[in-house]
Amino acid sequence: MKIFFLNKHFLPTLFTMGLAIILLLIPNPFQQDLYPNTERVPARVIETDNSMMRSAGIIQTGEQSCKVEILGGQFKGTVFDGSNLLMGKLEFDKVFIPGDKVFCVINYDETGIKFVNIIDHYRLNLELILAILFGLALVGFSGLIGLRSILSFLVTILMIWKVLVPLFLLGYNPVIVALVATITLTICIISMVFGLDRRSLAAILGSSLGTLLTAVLAIVFVGRFKIHGAIMNYSESLLYSGYQNLELTQIFIASIFIASSGALMDVAVDITSAVHELMEKNPMLSKKEAVKSGLNVGRSVMGTMTTTLLLAYSGGYMALLMVFTAQGTPLLNIFNLKYVSSEILHTLVGSFGLVTVAPFTAVTSGLLLGKGESAVKFLLDEVPLSEE
Repeated sequence: MKIFFLNKHFLPTLFTMGLAIILLLIPNPFQQDLYPNTERVPARVIETDNSMMRSAGIIQTGEQSCKVEILGGQFKGTVFDGSNLLMGKLEFDKVFIPGDKVFCVINYDETGIKFVNIIDHYRLNLELILAILFGLALVGFSGLIGLRSILSFLVTILMIWKVLVPLFLLGYNPVIVALVATITLTICIISMVFGLDRRSLAAILGSSLGTLLTAVLAIVFVGRFKIHGAIMNYSESLLYSGYQNLELTQIFIASIFIASSGALMDVAVDITSAVHELMEKNPMLSKKEAVKSGLNVGRSVMGTMTTTLLLAYSGGYMALLMVFTAQGTPLLNIFNLKYVSSEILHTLVGSFGLVTVAPFTAVTSGLLLGKGESAVKFLLDEVPLSEE
């Protein structure tokens, strides 16, 4: 029986935990106390006044007054009148009814509450419940692997929030930052899945090569497509917030291979696991046969993974596609539009990375896990196969 600290999963897990703690402790350079003497708390709507609201079809503007009971913080139990401003945009506006639980920002001074701004419906408790249920389901089904999966999930969130976003805002090269962050996550996640062995090395090499190729394709074709990074949602708001010097196009390029990196890891792990299972059943399988088997598995995986990317990307633009259809826009016009072209680029470049990560991983897993001739002899194919 292996001692725990000698377990091949221990060091990768320890490293990832350490990375997560370091990322968690990194201060946010953009955290500012823009709203002194404020408190963010849940509240319950007791009564509403819609007399100041104006309706124009389905659009509503004006102000809704709500009497709310504060449910937390230093003013818990206090009943106060709050305001809900309507901007005439369905994506942002919300209308409350008595009994709704809402998220409020309280502005106060030494005399007490000055005013209460009702931000939105309160969802933090539901998000926490859903996260707990997800964690319990994952651990219940996968055991220790589920715990490591939760750790990889958390370190990914922290990497995005504490590394990618701040460094992008600080003006560092988005492509280089994203490549380093993505490959670091690839190493952490895959090594926690397989532990420190040849499977990890094979899957990491295959996934990283696919990520690098995806990055190169994104760099080449974004320029050829003449697509500016302002195509990303809320990018103009970012510029108006004082970040006019940001390289939005470089950030868009980085977003392409970041979005596909998870699928690349998935394919690499699937192929490596299949080749390893074959080697467990037939330990004397040659490197050449192991590579062939990996390629066959990769062909099967490709049949669904490329469609997965297509559905994932197009799902966010369903309303836009419906607008085009409702207006009878010709297909040639649709495909040439900047928004649609950017999604086509996103999908095809990401899918190209998936297509190539399969042979990359098949070769790396076959050479590292297979028995027989040396890697040099196999690649040159100059001598007959020999079994060890």
